[in-house]
Amino acid sequence: MAGYVFLLIALVTFAAYLMGRQRGVMIRKGPSGAEMHSLPGYHGAFVAAWVGIPAFILVLLWLFLQGAVVDQFLVASLPASLTEGASSSQIQLIVSEIKNVAAGRVFKEPTPEIEAAAVDYVRWGEIARWAMLVAALAAMVVAFTIARAKLAPRFHARNAFEKVLSGLMVFCSVVAIVTTIGIVASLVFEAWRFFTMVPISEFLFGLSWEPQIALRADQVAGQGAFGAIPVFTGTLLIATIAMLVATPIGLFTAIYLVEYASDGVRKVVKPILEVLAGVPTVVYGFFAVLTVAPAVRQFGGLIGLSVSPNSALAAGAVMGIMIIPFISSLSDDALSAVPRSMRDGSLAMGATPGETMVKVLLPAALPGIVGGVLLGVSRAIGETMIVVMAAGLIATLTINPIDSVTTVTVQIVTLLIGDTEFDSPKTLAAFALGLVLFIVTLCLNVVALQIVRKYREKYD
Repeated sequence: MAGYVFLLIALVTFAAYLMGRQRGVMIRKGPSGAEMHSLPGYHGAFVAAWVGIPAFILVLLWLFLQGAVVDQFLVASLPASLTEGASSSQIQLIVSEIKNVAAGRVFKEPTPEIEAAAVDYVRWGEIARWAMLVAALAAMVVAFTIARAKLAPRFHARNAFEKVLSGLMVFCSVVAIVTTIGIVASLVFEAWRFFTMVPISEFLFGLSWEPQIALRADQVAGQGAFGAIPVFTGTLLIATIAMLVATPIGLFTAIYLVEYASDGVRKVVKPILEVLAGVPTVVYGFFAVLTVAPAVRQFGGLIGLSVSPNSALAAGAVMGIMIIPFISSLSDDALSAVPRSMRDGSLAMGATPGETMVKVLLPAALPGIVGGVLLGVSRAIGETMIVVMAAGLIATLTINPIDSVTTVTVQIVTLLIGDTEFDSPKTLAAFALGLVLFIVTLCLNVVALQIVRKYREKYD
């Protein structure tokens, strides 16, 4: 129903704009029209902003809080036989089972208590959705009444509308900041829980990564090893291979297109490179596992090397092909943005086009090029699908590119798949890996800003 509510808000907002604008037209045609401060369009925009924006925010907040509130009602209504002595994780499993039964996903015959709770859950969800619709309509009616009453010949509709837009932009900025703080806080909190179970020294400097642990007392499994050095090494190995492939090809392609290629060649090559950026990563993964990996194994056999079926070389090479458009496009833009006077001055002094490119254009465009390279590094570190399909899931401590390795993102996905409790070190290890990945990315951004600041001061 949420989609219909948003559609209703859009329609009512458009209708409010038309009625507000019509009201402005009537004021303009009236005896006091000469004193009118703002155009009729601003009157309509003011009314539409008052009607649409509060209702939209209300529905978003309602959807954000609805699930938690309904879950609280659901837990409170459960019989004591289900909740007495149960931990928070066990209660969450019971709630998940109730939701599955309510959605028709029945894996085993539910108990009568679960069936009754599922019926209540469906009824409360329906009540919450209709209440959201009524609340949105009421908010729009009240806002329309208040906004339309403000319309008058000397009413500063344009200024009021601009204030509403300014408030909306401030709200969006606050949402972005709060979201970032929430992401960081969740990572830090869950990682701290993990480090209370596993020493941070073992995680950062341990040489064995085997997060398989027993979930029950009667289950046979290992004790678990959470040394993340093999995971970090695999991430760096694949990212390095990818950047060794993407950086020179992307940079040389940009240099050729900017300085040496004719307009006809540029019009053909540039769109082809842009198409590579839009190819889904799963397609690159299929290409890696079906074409590149067998070719690497075959070539290794010809020269007497034993290549793993899933190798870092195959995954890194295909990932480098995927990153080429990002580096090439940003480097192209950076080189094209260098003032023509710098290029002409170098040529006038007798420098060749090659010398001009190396000694003038590349240093001047270095901030943009560094930004493109760091964007490629971020894509390489954060890529998952290609690594899963072409490099494997086993964490091996090696720098040999023909061996099978894994990366941080792959392990995060692997650890969070399944019904493992969040109190388990196996699940919490994903947050520790995510925190390390966040810190590494932050450091890369700081280094990039320092480089950009240094050379921007030099060439401005």
